[in-house]
Amino acid sequence: MEKLFTLSLRYRFFTLVATSFVIVIGLWSFFHLTIDAMPDLTPVQVQILTRSPALGPVEVEQFITFPIEASLNGLPALRELRSVSRYGLSAVTAIFEDRTDIYRARQLVAERLARAMERIPVEYGRPIMGPLTTGLGEVYQFTVKGDGYSAMALRTLLEWEIGMRLRAVPGVVEVNIWGGEPQQFQVVVDPAKLLSYKLSLRQVFEALERNNAIAGGGYIERQREQLLIRGEALATQVADLARIVVARGSGGVPIFISDLAEVKEASALRIGAATAMGEGETVIGMVQMLAGENAQQLVERVKIRVSEIEAILPPGVTIEPYYDRTIFVSKVIHTVRNNLLEGGLLVMAVLFLFLGDLRAGVIVAAAIPLSMLIAFSGMMQAGLSGNLMSLGAIDFGLLVDGSVVMVDNILRRLAKKGVMSQDARLSEIQAASREVLRPMTLAVSIIILVYVPILALTGIEGKMFRPMALTVILALAGSLLLAVTVIPLLAFWFVRAKSGHEHTPVISMLRRAYEPCLRWAIARPVWVVTPAIGLFVASLGITGWLGIEFVPRLDEGDMAIQVWRLPSVSLSESVRNALDVEQVLRRFPEVVQVVTRTGSPEVATDVMGVELSDVFVILKPQYEWTTASTREDLIGKMKPAILEAVPGVGLG
Repeated sequence: MEKLFTLSLRYRFFTLVATSFVIVIGLWSFFHLTIDAMPDLTPVQVQILTRSPALGPVEVEQFITFPIEASLNGLPALRELRSVSRYGLSAVTAIFEDRTDIYRARQLVAERLARAMERIPVEYGRPIMGPLTTGLGEVYQFTVKGDGYSAMALRTLLEWEIGMRLRAVPGVVEVNIWGGEPQQFQVVVDPAKLLSYKLSLRQVFEALERNNAIAGGGYIERQREQLLIRGEALATQVADLARIVVARGSGGVPIFISDLAEVKEASALRIGAATAMGEGETVIGMVQMLAGENAQQLVERVKIRVSEIEAILPPGVTIEPYYDRTIFVSKVIHTVRNNLLEGGLLVMAVLFLFLGDLRAGVIVAAAIPLSMLIAFSGMMQAGLSGNLMSLGAIDFGLLVDGSVVMVDNILRRLAKKGVMSQDARLSEIQAASREVLRPMTLAVSIIILVYVPILALTGIEGKMFRPMALTVILALAGSLLLAVTVIPLLAFWFVRAKSGHEHTPVISMLRRAYEPCLRWAIARPVWVVTPAIGLFVASLGITGWLGIEFVPRLDEGDMAIQVWRLPSVSLSESVRNALDVEQVLRRFPEVVQVVTRTGSPEVATDVMGVELSDVFVILKPQYEWTTASTREDLIGKMKPAILEAVPGVGLG
């Protein structure tokens, strides 16, 4: 460390260039750093989802879930397998060790999944891997509304127009769909007519399969042209299915599907629904972010694409967002930025008061942004995100400790020597810096060592606190490096001997008050140590009454209420209950919008039964509230109102 200090003062131009390089890299890292509200605690996992609308939970587990689990057992680095089997849906989650590359994990699962498919009957569904996203991947949610449009038409529009265009946005891994009616051609066979024509249901199935396909016949050459041969028999409308011939009766008369069944366009069996504002069912789109993407930048790209899509939507159809991650992230960033700015200004004010020199105070304060830039560069290389835990844990007082000691000693030595030549000043600064180099390095190193054990944490606690510890270590290491190299150089260039003082007025005043107290305490050690021990013992008893939380409580400004019912409830009854809950919530003047998701979406990354609903309550700013003054008071008034108006539901 002493050699580095000597070289930095000897080769001052090189030190300046290196510092400029650090600033440029740090600024680039800052603007490209992934920003989010909290660390992502999602483990390395791969979901395998299978839709099978015809099967109940027991059959789903027996014919789908078990073969998939059996095939995945024994995968390298596999830590845990868990599954959920519900009506029409199997969700198997393979959790890997934290250090496993997610793309390698998905490749391993894909290889085993091919083996599992051989054991699952085709008619029971085809397993697919869930999107490559995390628990923080739900970054943008919206409803699609249109007067005069059916739920089926809106869902079709979301699925084939809006969703396809949003999936093309870089960083979007999936656009999940809740609610609406999935479009489907249905053939409702009449058993009596089958019996009268002496036909079986199997014959109807085979006729539909044979006559709903395409085929290629190569090509033929005719008159110096190549003509492609295509066999097109895909049914594109109800009439196409109705005209399919099942068999021929007496005299060769064809028996059509329409003779045996009612052919209609209707909704497929649903495992979820969506409602809004107590007015009826709606269609929800949820943009899911690719794991590792920058949420703030992604949502901005999504908003631009949404504005482009709105220009080509049919008349009367609108996209209305109700959840935007950037709003919450911006609040967190605003809080962290204000705390850092206020802390920096406070540190500068204290430095000026105690050092008594504006130039010296600015030099010491310069260690704060430079240390942060070094930390940003390290965070970028380590793949960390900037969030409330990692950035909010930085203490500016710790970052300037080494620089304060260095500059204060330089000021003291220069004040004693008075006006000197440039070479003499350089020698004096070198001597002053060497005096405090070892104790300063030891002091900062001890603080760094305090955070090192946190890096050994694993699991969820490791994901939560390791980024915080690593960020603080990077910032402290940067501050130590700056205190040894850049700060003495800045002191050589900008600090003058005439501005040095032995003691500032603040220090002199504190010294006059402190010295008598110190002499009194040294003369009466028992009187000082005994109360200190008593306070320590008393504090141990108080710790049991302190509140303990794993993570800081965050308030996004809105609410999410979970509603649950009896497991045997029907989807239509859950929808009716959800509408009742929304109507109750609308009575509160603080509520701007209410949207409810019931059951599971199209891609069931969030596996819920139809007995569960998530109610999103969008609120006005708190200063506009009239019913209650705090969030807890508002919840305390909403909950009994819901339970009284909607019996048979539970709230969470």
